[in-house]
Amino acid sequence: MAGDWTDAENDRIVADYFAMLAADVAGRRYSKAAHNRALQAVIGRPRGSIEYKHQNISAVLKGLGEEWIGGYKPAFNFQESLIAAVVRWLTQHPDWLARTARSDVGRPSPGLREEGVLWIGPPPTHSNAPPPNELDRMTKLAHRYDVAARDTANRALGRAGEERVLAHERASLLAAGRTDLARQIRWVSEVDGDGAGYDIRSFDGDGRDRLIEVKTTNGWERTPFHITRNELAVADTQRDAWLLLRLWNFAREPRAFELRPPLDAHVSLIATTFQASLH
Repeated sequence: MAGDWTDAENDRIVADYFAMLAADVAGRRYSKAAHNRALQAVIGRPRGSIEYKHQNISAVLKGLGEEWIGGYKPAFNFQESLIAAVVRWLTQHPDWLARTARSDVGRPSPGLREEGVLWIGPPPTHSNAPPPNELDRMTKLAHRYDVAARDTANRALGRAGEERVLAHERASLLAAGRTDLARQIRWVSEVDGDGAGYDIRSFDGDGRDRLIEVKTTNGWERTPFHITRNELAVADTQRDAWLLLRLWNFAREPRAFELRPPLDAHVSLIATTFQASLH
């Protein structure tokens, strides 16, 4: 059998991929070879074709800001119909997007221990490596399915990300010997509401304010995100203290980078909503 895959074939291999991904995320053992053989028997495609289609699914999930199976390196030469199949599966399984992370990820460390420190690297805009060749296609895919709006609406994910950053800030100050400052950290969005323009008020080792806006995703570091007009305004007026902490790969092994104002030096800001007043 050759040529483009049918919707039925795509649906079957996408379901098989997510069965493996669920096991992967949970740390359960599974056999890729056994899954491949089972698919060969059902859809009649050869082993290599199925293997490459699994890599295609990884690429689609990367573009959608979702996690993927690390053993299937994303391959970006995929059919548009495969995107539809992945989106179909996600629509039919809203519990997948609603989950936050494993029970031991995204939660503050007991007793504010040093183990709570996050891995924080340079932002992609400061990397010496050129942007990946597939970046344009991935960005268009993310905008087409409004990945940023989906992550913003996932309040459980956002809250878990903020909890994880709280643990990081406290652990960092404790490691610096600033127990006094660690006790003064405030979860502003939880205690005072969302109007401050940042989620967490923390401090650096010298006692200066760190006004942290947290943006969390399960996907890769270049997944688009939403930022409000108020957050941008506070970033501008509090340039010395405000920062955006981008938390990514959250469900597996949370990593982060910081963006400092002006934000348009790092990101392209696109207006997505407008306030309308009657004439």
